[in-house]
Amino acid sequence: MNTITTSSPLRRLIAVAIFGALASGFTAVAAAAEDSADAPHVVVKYGDLNVSNPQGAAALYGRLQRAAESVCPRFERSDLGSKVRMNACIHKAIADAVITVNQPALYAEYNAKNSVPLPIMVAAGQSR
Repeated sequence: MNTITTSSPLRRLIAVAIFGALASGFTAVAAAAEDSADAPHVVVKYGDLNVSNPQGAAALYGRLQRAAESVCPRFERSDLGSKVRMNACIHKAIADAVITVNQPALYAEYNAKNSVPLPIMVAAGQSR
């Protein structure tokens, strides 16, 4: 019968690696929850637009993009990481707003401008 045994130092190394991965995962989740609670936001009004047509959706998308750019932190030219964080913030802010508005034409506008499309999820009306 062939059995494989691992040495005690190897077991410790594996245990430390697993514990470290779990600890960093919990830290990331806690940081994400903390960031979303204190995230800056701005209200974008669009009552003057018909977002069910492409022109209105394009106008609202422009407003959402400008709003996201105004609340997301600016990047430092000397820090590439800050530019990545700024772009991720803008992308997430616009995606969240598109999902909140929940209009097919706005989803189409978002999907035309982004390489990673959002699935169109229009809530069906409930009848009783």
